[in-house]
Amino acid sequence: MRKMLLLAVAAPFLTAAGQSQLLIGIDGKTFFEANAVRNGPGGKDAVVVLDMSDPAHPQVTAQLPLPNTVFGPPTNLQITPDGKLGLIANSIATAEKDGSWAAAPDDTLHVLDMTAQPPKLVETIKVGRQPSGLSIGHDGRTALVANRAGKSVSMLRIDGTSVKQVAEVALPDQAAAIAIAPDGKRAFVAMNLAGTVGVLAIDGDKMTYDKKNDIPTGPGVYNLDITPDGRTVVAANTATDGNGSLTTLALIDTAGANPHVVGFTTVGQGPEGLAISPDGKWVAVPLLNGSSALQAAPGYHRSGVLQVFALNGQALTLAGEAELGAVPEGVAWSPDGQWLYVGNYNDKTLQIFHMEDGKPTDARTVPLPGQPASLRGAAR
Repeated sequence: MRKMLLLAVAAPFLTAAGQSQLLIGIDGKTFFEANAVRNGPGGKDAVVVLDMSDPAHPQVTAQLPLPNTVFGPPTNLQITPDGKLGLIANSIATAEKDGSWAAAPDDTLHVLDMTAQPPKLVETIKVGRQPSGLSIGHDGRTALVANRAGKSVSMLRIDGTSVKQVAEVALPDQAAAIAIAPDGKRAFVAMNLAGTVGVLAIDGDKMTYDKKNDIPTGPGVYNLDITPDGRTVVAANTATDGNGSLTTLALIDTAGANPHVVGFTTVGQGPEGLAISPDGKWVAVPLLNGSSALQAAPGYHRSGVLQVFALNGQALTLAGEAELGAVPEGVAWSPDGQWLYVGNYNDKTLQIFHMEDGKPTDARTVPLPGQPASLRGAAR
């Protein structure tokens, strides 16, 4: 039985360069119910800032009323490597019209000053249509945003607290998530409907894309991450039919001029969340496990499942598992890799695990002020 702890509100203070902070995107308008997915009033969107100076007991330092949505991968927000700035993309805008709720692609990205006490919004800019996953480069000056409806990737240049779009490259298909290589010279973008990962070449403020370099990975590739050494990309194929079908993780060898898939690993239903540990040894994958499906669906389960894999060269080996709450979305590691955080959307909770050799232990569950649609810390 999980322990329930209170997530205390702390007096605001700055952690070491702000690097031990966590952003959580709260969606207050979309509800996964027993017989339908409902959009409408019921809560307020927000972005919550957690301080992880004590990683076992993170504390709220800010709650900003900013739009956020579960309709997009749980990687729509991230903090710069120095911990000074936070970026949050909003994929979908909703409005009430004639008694019903309509949704349309949004094109906004919010900039937070993480050094302010408490963190505060300093700027909102326009990017591509339906900005979803984003990635901040190791240099802290470059960010890329995957635009689903826009079928493009936006390049942003970061200068202090100023963020500007400097380039946009067109893609042939929707782009759901993106990861910049540690050397900043390439990026890998998940094109979810095409079932491929595209490769972008980066040169200063320029990006180029060549379709011939697309990497077939599997249906519904929706999320991905890259190891700290840049040698391996892990991409999650989240497509599920609601009948309990298993899905896969694709391992991509990035060495050389032609990155390619070198293996597949079978996982359960719906690996929407995915995060590689800071040392590159572990891959954490929260599985929806049918918890977002209608209760009448054959693949429905009340709870999600966490799987943690050891990444050894070009192979994944299951190292540990744990039960999660309903509709787990975002996942993040503590900077030292000793703790793992998972947001459970339907349950409005954050689960905290101490990690021991790939095994999640000492599970703690704390309440959140809303439904966590996304969750992420500082880029590395």
